[in-house]
Amino acid sequence: MKSQFALKVSSTIQGLARGNRALVLAAVLGLGAAIATPVQAQGTKIGFVSTERILRDSKPAKAAQAKIEAEFKGRDQELQNLANKLRSQAQKFDKDAPVLSESDRIKRQRQLAELDSDLQRKRREFQEDFNRRRNEEFSHIVEKADAAIKKIAEQQGYDLIIQDAVTVSPRVDITDQVMKALGG
Repeated sequence: MKSQFALKVSSTIQGLARGNRALVLAAVLGLGAAIATPVQAQGTKIGFVSTERILRDSKPAKAAQAKIEAEFKGRDQELQNLANKLRSQAQKFDKDAPVLSESDRIKRQRQLAELDSDLQRKRREFQEDFNRRRNEEFSHIVEKADAAIKKIAEQQGYDLIIQDAVTVSPRVDITDQVMKALGG
């Protein structure tokens, strides 16, 4: 059952619809603006947090990055050594190729191809492991940041906190407060 107001609006829109669609659109937009105005007049408090800055500049993020780099340093060095070995063997092959027999040339080409395949596989595995480990560490930071954001929102009376927007006024940016709550 429609209210009297809804019935009047409905009949007015239907009457206008017969005459002019542009007027109908204007009436609907005007009605929407009239309804939305009281909500905006109440003074909604909005904040913004840059997740990117938190994951790049906060103390926990820097500590996690250092921990992961230390963890993978040995494997990274192994990959660099393997790449250097492949490069030196390829240079040696290029130098020796004119004097090698056909069978020796084919044999060394296969060895180089196997070494290159092994290097590519190890790089792929390294990158997958590194990304997985990084995501594990940074997901903990995001959880802590979310908890800090909720706490700040409750303490300071925020109605809405947005993460990662295209453009933001510095007066609503609370990223520094979140980083401080995370320990720096």
